[in-house]
Amino acid sequence: MKALGKQGDWESRTDAKVPAPADIAARLGIDEGALCVRTSYEFLADGRPVQLSTSWEPYELTAGTLVVLPEGGPHAGAGVVNRMAAIGITVSHAVEQPEPRQATAEEASLLGIQKAALVTHIRRTYYSDQGRPVETADIIVPAAHCEIVYEIPINR
Repeated sequence: MKALGKQGDWESRTDAKVPAPADIAARLGIDEGALCVRTSYEFLADGRPVQLSTSWEPYELTAGTLVVLPEGGPHAGAGVVNRMAAIGITVSHAVEQPEPRQATAEEASLLGIQKAALVTHIRRTYYSDQGRPVETADIIVPAAHCEIVYEIPINR
């Protein structure tokens, strides 16, 4: 945001022990209804929402640790990779699946865009070096507000 001359910030709400819906359970490799920690984010530019994200982590993975709440405790806001490292889990890679679609009524309301405006929906999942999914998220970005660019490092 700073490079764009905007003040970046975020707001979040975390709910612990939320049963995983079928699609989230499949992405996390857990049973449907298994408990998760769900965190909903609104990312802001100059105080206006520009991106939404809903993150899901298996509760059994972080229960009883200092990182159980992504935005609470001594590792608040440290991100998935650093939080998992704090409990001995090495995150080795993430997979992102972007797809265009129309905004839902709720997304449009939160983002201040027209209902059915085009958004990019990114399904992102972080994996441990053991191949276990440790977090999955649905990220919503209004197509008219930004350009999504990826840089992919090449290891020789």
